[in-house]
Amino acid sequence: MITQTIAVETIATEVTIENVSRRGFLQGVLGASAFVLCVGKFPLLAKAARSGATSLLPGAADTIGASPFHPSVFVGIHTDGAVYIVAHRSEMGNGVRTSLPRILADELDADWNRVTVVQGDGNAAYGSQDTDGSHSVREFFDVLREAGATARLMLVRAAAQKWGIPESQCVADPVHSVTDLSAKRKLGYGELAALAATLPVPKKEELKFKSPQDWRYIGKPAPGYDVADVCAGKPLFGMDVRVDGMLYAAIAHPPVLGGKVKSVDDSAAMKVIGVKKTIAIDPFKAPHAFQPLGGVAVIADNTFAAFKGRKNLKIEWDNGANAGYNSADDKKELQATARQPGKVVHTVGDPDAVFAKGGKFIEAEYFAPHLAHASMEPPVAVADVQGEKVTVWAPTQDPQGLQEQVAKSLGLKKENVTCHVTFLGGGFGRKSKPDFAAEAAVLSQKTGKPVKVIWSREDDIKFDYYHSVAAMYLKAAVDESGKPKAWLQRSAFPPIGSTFDTSDVYGSAGEMSLGWDLTPFDVPNFRSENGAATAHIRIGWLRSVANIYHAFAVQSFANELAVAANRDSYDYLMMLLGSARNVDPGPKGSPAVNEKYPYDIGRLRHVAEVAAEKANWGKKKFGKGSGMGIAVHRSFFSYVATVVEVEADDQGTIRIPHVTTVVDAGMVVNPDMVRSQFVGAAVFGTSVARTGEITVTNGAVDQSNFFDYQVARMNDAPRQVDVHIVDSSAPPAGVGEPGVPPFVPALCNAVFAATGKRVRELPLTRNGFA
Repeated sequence: MITQTIAVETIATEVTIENVSRRGFLQGVLGASAFVLCVGKFPLLAKAARSGATSLLPGAADTIGASPFHPSVFVGIHTDGAVYIVAHRSEMGNGVRTSLPRILADELDADWNRVTVVQGDGNAAYGSQDTDGSHSVREFFDVLREAGATARLMLVRAAAQKWGIPESQCVADPVHSVTDLSAKRKLGYGELAALAATLPVPKKEELKFKSPQDWRYIGKPAPGYDVADVCAGKPLFGMDVRVDGMLYAAIAHPPVLGGKVKSVDDSAAMKVIGVKKTIAIDPFKAPHAFQPLGGVAVIADNTFAAFKGRKNLKIEWDNGANAGYNSADDKKELQATARQPGKVVHTVGDPDAVFAKGGKFIEAEYFAPHLAHASMEPPVAVADVQGEKVTVWAPTQDPQGLQEQVAKSLGLKKENVTCHVTFLGGGFGRKSKPDFAAEAAVLSQKTGKPVKVIWSREDDIKFDYYHSVAAMYLKAAVDESGKPKAWLQRSAFPPIGSTFDTSDVYGSAGEMSLGWDLTPFDVPNFRSENGAATAHIRIGWLRSVANIYHAFAVQSFANELAVAANRDSYDYLMMLLGSARNVDPGPKGSPAVNEKYPYDIGRLRHVAEVAAEKANWGKKKFGKGSGMGIAVHRSFFSYVATVVEVEADDQGTIRIPHVTTVVDAGMVVNPDMVRSQFVGAAVFGTSVARTGEITVTNGAVDQSNFFDYQVARMNDAPRQVDVHIVDSSAPPAGVGEPGVPPFVPALCNAVFAATGKRVRELPLTRNGFA
């Protein structure tokens, strides 16, 4: 345990306190030093500790490089048989440090008990390390299998050479060794490592991959590799990083995006014991992208002094052009835009011709507000600039993006920036934007010392990259049975592209593909449109991204059509989906639909059928103030159906006794992790639907902490979530995000079933519910 003595300002006396961290307390309770244990477990960490830096996770470069046999950047085998496998993606509760290594370990035929997972620092050799978009497993499933099969074949060839027998007589067996089939003798992987390292790396055409029935780890449940360390409170997270000589910084950011300092009086801040200096950070040059927001940093020798000093700053701000932005006014503009024809995204048939013929029309408008990420661990980073070299420790989802932004901010080369990735105390997309790490780097360069920038909860809520606000308009012409003959859907939302291009007002093809460009429904005439919308605050991707508001609108509207047709919601939904088929993306194609991942309505129908069966749809009896809702959605190539049960009392208080979710995510690596992701998605979706709302007045965000930006408490969250995984041989799909989109409309549809009140605007608190 590292302790530090800090001085706390008082008027009459000076009080000295021991800075005992939460983790330090936990370690004391457990009667052991987690740090020491880590040092003993990982040689690289011991090296880091001696140098004064708490790198927290065993890094990949030295560990793999020190292995006598490392045929790829993802794996190294030592002569004692220890296997080191790189997890190059970021761990934030997504289980990626378990799932990815187990793919490689399976193909290698390694003993999982002899595997050490090491963390990949920012390195182009790994390919993209951006842990966004639920694509870690689906993009690296084949890559890691190839790495494992390559190492296995080289070990087999080393054994054959050592025994002087044909390669065909040797097989890797499931106990971390190679067997001579004729003589029944074995050689362990450690015994073969040195010789294997001398052999040429085989071409991919020479590899023989294991059949799914021979997989030992893929598809089998497994506990998280780091669960024990997390439960023991070991220092793993970005907030835990300490470096000798490190200073602490708290930054007063401009309250309005694009604002800048007019004047500052730091005299009161400098009187706080522990405060060293204040430093002005230049405002960004548009587009803001991932640049620091600017403002005034208070540099101190402890966190308490930094935050107290910041509180004592007297700053006059020039709030700039966005000071006129009010979300209440903007809502009306967005809704007006959504009612008007927009940019056509995709068309099937001729919906206008159907509408022109008249008949029965059903229209509805939906609205979703801005959302904040609100990770439990706010943004934090430590940077140490030494001449042309920079070292950063950060809970980042994108170490390579961090390297790029830090280099730009300092005017250095990207390759001079080293990024050590720690655990993330939640991410949800926020921590792939490295503005906070760039702040630490700028301040380290200015002070000549390592600097730790810590955002408070208030900083996190008020200066986020917000999930976009969105207005949607839908219209259907229905026949005598209530089935749509034509379907029109329009949306308007400030796009994520505004982060990188201030003139960007339309959603990108990627955003349109998130539940809006195509329809899974069997409707002969369909058109989706997108209206222009200008961003006035930072817009960023949040877990499930545009799928949240798109699924909310589409699946709520489908439910409204069912009610209008006086049909059972599930039966009507299945009628809408129609027969099993692949959706035609049209002549120009779509980024969401290609030959490898067609939009398979049969898979969507199947998860709906299973969800209805598991939830006892149509069989369960509900009394007054209770009911269930259903919704389906495909995102990140996973097909999900969710049934939510709701109880509502006369005061409008909502309870969620039961959630049933069925997912077809293709081949699943770790079913336990998949279930965890979908349970988490139900809780996350509860926060989104019940209370999630960011509002803006005169350009400044109104909310500041969990008292006015509430996330689901234990009594708010679903009491029981059952997750069912469909057996599938399809390629692996995303699992971190797809649970949220169908949950939100399923909950709102259940609220309608229980209360008769339709929710067309999120959150539920806007509709009189609590």
